[in-house]
Amino acid sequence: MDERAHWHSRFVHSRRVRVLCENLAPLFPRDATVLDVGCGDGLLAYLISQARPDLQISGIDVLARDKAWIPVATFNGKTVPRADKSIDVVMFVDVLHHTDNPMVLLREGARVARRAVIMKDHTMDGLLAYSTLKFMDDVGNKRYGVTLPHNYWREDKWRDAFDTLGLRIAQWKHHLGLYPWPASLLFGRRLHFVVKLEPETTVS
Repeated sequence: MDERAHWHSRFVHSRRVRVLCENLAPLFPRDATVLDVGCGDGLLAYLISQARPDLQISGIDVLARDKAWIPVATFNGKTVPRADKSIDVVMFVDVLHHTDNPMVLLREGARVARRAVIMKDHTMDGLLAYSTLKFMDDVGNKRYGVTLPHNYWREDKWRDAFDTLGLRIAQWKHHLGLYPWPASLLFGRRLHFVVKLEPETTVS
């Protein structure tokens, strides 16, 4: 592990997971079944389940970790192995920009989710946005063998995609507090967002 990766593991990752849990946990409807797509080791999902014991969370990922905090199955990275409208909430956390075409998995999430799609990802808006996001991605993920196509979208492209799939924005938040000051001035800004999306026609 190089020095940058060591620093990231020690100081950034633990804060990131905690802060993401604080941002995401309140968004889930009560007593929901949740599928965390691209869950990694499942730590974030586990922390959410501790904060929200009413939720039932499982995960899928293209890479199988030796140890995981939640039940995790593998999948092909393109097709979510669940029936239409069979899960209350599908969650994507920093997953879609790791795909060649984020629309493929996002469409799958919209197909499977009965009540909501909840996601955290990036917006490539602002000064040196691409370079900053690429740096963060490389430091945080390269050592795990994660695919890194650096496929970041601008906010307007995300919004167009949601409209195309019939997903209504119920909540959108840019300022997540992932980084302490002064790192937040470079790595925070409007580069991150959390959104809760609801199907235009919700299945009860």
